[in-house]
Amino acid sequence: MKIPQPAPNTPEPGPDPAEGPGYRGEVVYLYAFDVAYEMTRQPVRELLGQPVAQFVVDTGKRNPRHLFFYRPQMIRLPPAKRIGPGGSVLIERIIKLLPVGAISIAVHVPFAVAGIEDLVGYHDLQFQNGSLHDEVWALAEEVRRELAPHYVRPVLQLAEDEAYTVFCIESPLQTNDGTPLNAEKWWLTHRRTVASLLAQEKEMDRLSKQEAEESTTRHLSYYAHDLVVVDWDAALVLDERRHFEETLYVMELANLQLAELEAYDRILDDSLVRAYRDLNSRPLRGRAVMLRELRELRIDLARFSDELGNITKFFGDWHLARIYENIAARFHLPDWHRTIDGKLRTLADLYQLLNHDQTNRWMLILETTIVLLFIIDLVILFLGLK
Repeated sequence: MKIPQPAPNTPEPGPDPAEGPGYRGEVVYLYAFDVAYEMTRQPVRELLGQPVAQFVVDTGKRNPRHLFFYRPQMIRLPPAKRIGPGGSVLIERIIKLLPVGAISIAVHVPFAVAGIEDLVGYHDLQFQNGSLHDEVWALAEEVRRELAPHYVRPVLQLAEDEAYTVFCIESPLQTNDGTPLNAEKWWLTHRRTVASLLAQEKEMDRLSKQEAEESTTRHLSYYAHDLVVVDWDAALVLDERRHFEETLYVMELANLQLAELEAYDRILDDSLVRAYRDLNSRPLRGRAVMLRELRELRIDLARFSDELGNITKFFGDWHLARIYENIAARFHLPDWHRTIDGKLRTLADLYQLLNHDQTNRWMLILETTIVLLFIIDLVILFLGLK
């Protein structure tokens, strides 16, 4: 679960400038699902009747000559018509396949609203024919079933998804007379409104100053017209439409990393409970099986850690790296890593304990055998002499 964290105080906003008519953009819903231990190396040519392509992100900020991003396989489903809070819209659905046995589904819903507060209704989005969450869940189940031959140790059923909502607003914002607005000044003016949007609070005035500051404290800007505000359950991106994708991709990877860490934390919990139980109750003949299971689990989790690190390894775009650091801090990803590493060390200690115990037992058996052979030799010698 994503957990909010405290933040330092910030200055009060300035006067509200006169703005142009409304905001346009899209709300992007990111869903991450753990579906298997890993994905095989066999290429997937088609999924849900659509061709599978390689995802490519084109960064727009300063970066070095040799820029590297992990490029997962992906498909774009045909646009679908839905009836949402703002009327009839065409939604876009993108599915990414990752080798760590996970899928990420991004749903893009366009909007045009008069004020930021009108976007609060896009949390937990409901269509005329049902909720977005139920639709995405059904889509993930369909993907899991179709890709079952490509997975190693697939899950029997989907666990709870990890969801994240990103409000993407097109910039540059303008005043009524067409003058461009500075993104940071706009944010200071609308900080409480943005906080109520990210916190899903319809009544802005009920939100305390402390909560408004905490929800919006992690904000980043590169150009005068762009802004990223990261909270624990939602984010706001103010930028040109062509730059949305790169920021969304970083957030998608962090959300997927959180889902995978939670999945492997559950596996470790089950393994530790079983190991403690077996140490107390299993007969001696089961020690070899326990050692093999613990050894396999340690190897699996070490491999998982490497794979998970690879998909979130990107070099070069300093602004995107800062965004990732902030969202990773919001998700407490370093804490998750430390927790899993601690449980792995506990498993390693149990493995060593069992290994030493088994070695001692074999040494005891060997010593007993030597003593018995020595006694038999003495008996034979005594009978021979007699």
